[in-house]
Amino acid sequence: MSPPSAVEVEAVDDTTGVTIPDPFSLPIKANEIHGRRRKTDKSQWMLAAPAYSSSFKSNSSLKSKPKAKRWDHRLTLESHSRKFNSIKQAARFLGKPGIISLGGGLPSAEYFPFEDLSMTVPSIGAFSEHETAESGVVIRAGKHDLREEKSIADISTLFNYGQAMGSAQLLRWITEHTELVHAPPYADWSCNMSIGSTSALEMAFRMFCERGDYIISEEYTFASAVETAKPLGINVVGIKMDAQGLLPEDLDTVLREWNPAERGAKKPFVLYTVPTGQNPTGATQGGQRRRAIYRVCQKHDLYILEDEPYYFLQMQPYTGANQPDVPPPKNHEEFLKALVPSYLRLDVDGRVMRMDSFSKVVAPGTRVGWITASEQITERYRMHADTSTQGPNGVSQLILFKLLDEHWGHSGYLDWLIHIRLEYTKRRDVILDACEKYLPRDVVSWQPPMAGMFHWLRIAYEKHPHYPQKSIPEIEEEIFMESIEQGALVMRGSWFYAQNDVEHDTLFFRATYAAAPFEQIQEGIRRFGDAVRISFGLELESREANGTNGNKA
Repeated sequence: MSPPSAVEVEAVDDTTGVTIPDPFSLPIKANEIHGRRRKTDKSQWMLAAPAYSSSFKSNSSLKSKPKAKRWDHRLTLESHSRKFNSIKQAARFLGKPGIISLGGGLPSAEYFPFEDLSMTVPSIGAFSEHETAESGVVIRAGKHDLREEKSIADISTLFNYGQAMGSAQLLRWITEHTELVHAPPYADWSCNMSIGSTSALEMAFRMFCERGDYIISEEYTFASAVETAKPLGINVVGIKMDAQGLLPEDLDTVLREWNPAERGAKKPFVLYTVPTGQNPTGATQGGQRRRAIYRVCQKHDLYILEDEPYYFLQMQPYTGANQPDVPPPKNHEEFLKALVPSYLRLDVDGRVMRMDSFSKVVAPGTRVGWITASEQITERYRMHADTSTQGPNGVSQLILFKLLDEHWGHSGYLDWLIHIRLEYTKRRDVILDACEKYLPRDVVSWQPPMAGMFHWLRIAYEKHPHYPQKSIPEIEEEIFMESIEQGALVMRGSWFYAQNDVEHDTLFFRATYAAAPFEQIQEGIRRFGDAVRISFGLELESREANGTNGNKA
């Protein structure tokens, strides 16, 4: 049968017809991806084979979308100076039939002390630890499965040296997943694996920023981002926030009024943001907020570093105590539609590098993530990675490939993400219930988080009996140390300042509901509440009335 034409017409009656669109131009669905995969030569899966997202996109991605803006004027001298790794470039010839390699220093798999790898993983739809113990599926990878045509990935291939973009086997799945979830609106987007978002961020800073430059972020931001920037000589300017995170009006004002002579640096052109479940505030930028910020970035020609480890930890809407829950998504389409659109999805210019990670939805120890950006930027990124990280962990890549591609597939992975969504919703609701019960509402306030794993608690320091004799940092120190004394660890908000040299007139603490058992979340919040009451000279809650025994951890 010949392939369908771009436009077909089917008769309705003798005089009318209806146009049938090309099925390959329609939005892709999770359960259709496998059948719509492009044919790939077997050499693609061989040892150290180079791989590119362009080989794995669906036909609809290769239509008449515009190409990305180029960023030559923003790349650093270091980035412009980097060249391709010549030895790794030679690896592309390893797939040539009959070739005898006496070239690269790739160890023989004969000397890998691993014959097979097996693991028990959840069946689709039975994701809990208990269900996995009862009905989990054992998946296996052998040393020579590729040679024996049992699989396209095996120990001999993925446990060996690889390329900076990662293995073709897992890169194909990542490219398909990115297309399914984000559908970037320009043609020449590309994915490249990383060893995690902090590493990817460090490379991005080196690609875009010279010593003495400023970048922009939220006024409270991921501490490791600031700590990564500082040794590179990069300064951070913080933008004011509200319950939805970064304020586009303040972003525009800071950029419009930037005075290079006063600041001692040129106007910033890099925005680092965590748009969903932001660390530390838990704020999530809504769709309209993201569009407004993107327009400001277009106006001032900013490049956006979109750090999104919590993107799939978007939760069910919070309805409050004793209120009926919102029903969960009924299917994959509903789930994907419920997600706030990413900057990558809005990026008509190619001005976004999105950083994704398996750390929060599979396991942080895999040390596998990926970036998505224009081909120009991912190529630059590969040149940095080739002589530093070299590539992501091959053992982890094999494990993830077997789980995500061969076992769950895209459809099963979306089922897993829906499961994670509901699990984090329960955890979020537990900590909110504990806050309602145990925190003194006249001095502690909060917004229910929509996503992520952090709960941001605002302290009304101005109501402290010893303010202003005691400064805000002194009150923060007092509450923090009293909380430790009571047996609860929460993080100081001051640890997350984008700018430590600027005076702040707010006082926050960050709590997480990610890992502790439900009863410990409740007890931890109660102990923190006691610490606040002691600091403010308020009467303690009755522990007996609340059903707790008062024992410290």
